Amino acid sequence: MIVPPQRFLTDAHAHLGDPAFDSDREEVLTRAHDAGVGAIVVVGETLDDARRNLELAERHPELRPCAGLYPTHLDLEQAEAVRALIRAERSRLVAIGEVGLDRWVIQDQGELELQREIFGSFVELARETCLPLNVHSRSAGHHVISFLLERGAERVLLHAFDGKASKAMPAVEAGYFFSVPPSIVRSQQKRKLVERLPLGCLLLETDSPVLGPTREERNEPSNVRVSLRAIAEIKGVAEEAVAEATVENAQRLFGIG
Repeated sequence: MIVPPQRFLTDAHAHLGDPAFDSDREEVLTRAHDAGVGAIVVVGETLDDARRNLELAERHPELRPCAGLYPTHLDLEQAEAVRALIRAERSRLVAIGEVGLDRWVIQDQGELELQREIFGSFVELARETCLPLNVHSRSAGHHVISFLLERGAERVLLHAFDGKASKAMPAVEAGYFFSVPPSIVRSQQKRKLVERLPLGCLLLETDSPVLGPTREERNEPSNVRVSLRAIAEIKGVAEEAVAEATVENAQRLFGIG
């Protein structure tokens, strides 16, 4: 058993409802607890994911459910259904996500416009419900930040940001947060990002079951400690300082104590 830090950690972005965990979810959660993880923000990509997240959180109080529509799902009807669920279950949700823009998969101009329309509807819903946004921005970092700033979004987590650190600074100035996955140990881009960004805007995440320290292996929430150690090493501070800062940041963003 790993001795946890004085404060329990938060995994700010994970897919614990994914079928990859169906055979051993209980064991995964036990390992997370033993590693000092006290809360796991569980994001969804579809309406079915959102329902599953809510059901899992009923049985596992450490799971903090979100509902969203992954930005490659260009489906206006499903987007409306997800928004309706968010309004109905607002008191049980900690964030809207994951939502955002993706210019890695979606490149057709017409599809990009539809993607922006759907994302914009979730940004407006975040303002209506006072829920934070848990945001995907693959190959679209500065586009996402500009979009959010133009629309006055206030409570934002940019998960696994893959852009240049210089492009992230307007978001830092706006008070947005950035979560760091364990893949930082194999990503020069993410190391440069952490070097530049202040500790006051960083959170830990795993994006389980992907973005683990080893590309070929399934990732899980206990690996937030990999992110913790990497941030501490890059920043030249104690791991407990990173634990304290990221827990406080999670509390400020999600209300998770």
